[in-house]
Amino acid sequence: MVSTHGATVLRVCRALVGVSDADDVWQETFLAALRVYPTASKITNWQAWLVTIARNKAVDHHRKSFRLPVPASGSGVSDSSDGIFAGDARLGAAGHGGGDAVAHVVAANLEAATVWAALAKLSHTQREAVVFHHLAGLPYREVAHLLGNSPEAARRAASDGMKALRVILAQSRTVSERTSGEH
Repeated sequence: MVSTHGATVLRVCRALVGVSDADDVWQETFLAALRVYPTASKITNWQAWLVTIARNKAVDHHRKSFRLPVPASGSGVSDSSDGIFAGDARLGAAGHGGGDAVAHVVAANLEAATVWAALAKLSHTQREAVVFHHLAGLPYREVAHLLGNSPEAARRAASDGMKALRVILAQSRTVSERTSGEH
């Protein structure tokens, strides 16, 4: 279960709670899944089931964080070097095709931090639709079930979210290019 769906669940967790808290939510997700696994024989789509658990654990995490003091710098998205490909075996091999491996990891981490920050700027519904469909690979029918709306509304939210992500990332690149040109 973990080897088959771990990477997808981790991407969902990172998108829903941020990179810094994703590991905890990921672990809670699989612990909860393993607790009910012996009685879960009627589940037909394990990935959707695990993503649902991850979403519920993310909601629990957010509820807890509202009760705890938040550090002034905490935006929910980490800008540290623990990005998507930073040696995380649960995500599979980064598999870069040559060149300086360290440079590839650093570049991937910087890009990952930018994408996670952009995802955090989307509306809640758009972010979840993008994460569930594009990162977890769930069909719109299942995304709609998770969001509590129709497949058409889920498709629209994912489409609007992707459009907004493109704009946010383009703006981020423009700012980055201006900043690097000033030095």
